[in-house]
Amino acid sequence: MNRYIQITIETKDETESDILVARLSQAGFEGFEEEQKKLHAFIPESFYNSALLKKIISELRAATETGDKLFSTRIIEPRNWNADWEKGFDPVVVEDFCAIRAHFHEPIPGILYDLNITPKMSFGTGHHATTYMMITLMRELDFRGKTVLDFGTGTGVLAILSAKMGASMVLAIDSDDWSIENALENIAVNKVENIRIELRDSLEGIGRFDIILANINLRVILENMEILRQHLNLSGVFIGSGVLVSDQERIRIKAVSAGFDLLPGMTKDNWMSFRLKNQESPGAFKQD
Repeated sequence: MNRYIQITIETKDETESDILVARLSQAGFEGFEEEQKKLHAFIPESFYNSALLKKIISELRAATETGDKLFSTRIIEPRNWNADWEKGFDPVVVEDFCAIRAHFHEPIPGILYDLNITPKMSFGTGHHATTYMMITLMRELDFRGKTVLDFGTGTGVLAILSAKMGASMVLAIDSDDWSIENALENIAVNKVENIRIELRDSLEGIGRFDIILANINLRVILENMEILRQHLNLSGVFIGSGVLVSDQERIRIKAVSAGFDLLPGMTKDNWMSFRLKNQESPGAFKQD
């Protein structure tokens, strides 16, 4: 088992903490724990880059702090992360539409789609807002008979929900071996079919889809915006999240240049979700 580096950063407020989570997730940090005016971030020891970390924090703040004052570090020896995660995990409930719970939670009554999702390894990512928004926007689509690409599937949660909502075929891809293994386990637990899981770091040759889902981060979305447009059917819809409200203009500019129209999405806790459709298409959302 690999050792991890834990970074502790004193934060000024919740907004700064959210921005740090977004920026650090693009730099290889895999998990986060948030306290009052304090953020703990975790990264595999082999991926840790102190110079990059200092640059990220310094760019966010006025140049009043330098060097080791920006953060503290400690080595985390291998341990049972799942047991630690279970202590603080609460189900994510999206009204009466969908609940995401772990195997140790009782089923939640009165919910249309009850998903049993247990990550193989998690520190409490703090990304419940993005998951909530993705699922809320998915509710506005008719998935019946549609083909779906879940880009960066992670635990497989969005792929599983897509299948339960009636998608004819779901391709769920990720570049991490542990994500693929975890997604396969969650698919089996939820007893869903029509999902194909692939370990990929490229979109080459995957075909076209009616719906594309991407709850990742700003860098990955921007880097793949044009090729994702090429893999979306003319009348298709792209739903994305994992980016901050402050990044909306960057998303809009890149989307328009790639041939998309940006439709209103949602915001929650400094995070945003967005909807894209081909500029030539009227779109597929119910309220459109």
